[in-house]
Amino acid sequence: MTEEIDFILDSTKESMEGSIAHLEKEFLNIRAGKASPAMLGSVFVDYYGSATPLSQVAKISVPDARTITLQPFEKNMLQVIEKAIMIANIGFNPMNNGDVIIISVPPLTEERRRELAKQAKTEAEDAKIGVRNVRKDSNSDIKKLEKEGTSEDACKIAEESVQKLTDSFIRKVDELLVVKEAEIMKV
Repeated sequence: MTEEIDFILDSTKESMEGSIAHLEKEFLNIRAGKASPAMLGSVFVDYYGSATPLSQVAKISVPDARTITLQPFEKNMLQVIEKAIMIANIGFNPMNNGDVIIISVPPLTEERRRELAKQAKTEAEDAKIGVRNVRKDSNSDIKKLEKEGTSEDACKIAEESVQKLTDSFIRKVDELLVVKEAEIMKV
């Protein structure tokens, strides 16, 4: 095969891997009932006038599956962090004991679990659409090469390779979804 086709196949694989990476990142944002520092990733604290990620003003730890503790680097930040968590509206009620902030992660209801599973399916479908769009773009690039004089056989082989890549990445999306759904539905 020609260098152009190799380049198209490499960029196709890279783009599809990007879709998978994005899906994994989105799945991290879907909480599955157990505490995780990633749950507080969207919280920003007013740190001397600038919005600063929570992880940069406090040590976030997870002592057990239902608790998150925050140890501020500066003691005077306790109330500010507590307020930022409330404002973030992520469904947590922080408790301040003077040294650390303790967040109890409530267990998920069955209804909420179903909603989260549905959200995970939506994210997985978006990832599949992304993979298919990459396939479409790659196939159109291959067609252009064919018009420019690349052999028809080489282009057919390249299209088959793109389809195999697509199939494998779609399978990977499905596997990730099954794992995430099991994690969400586990009580």
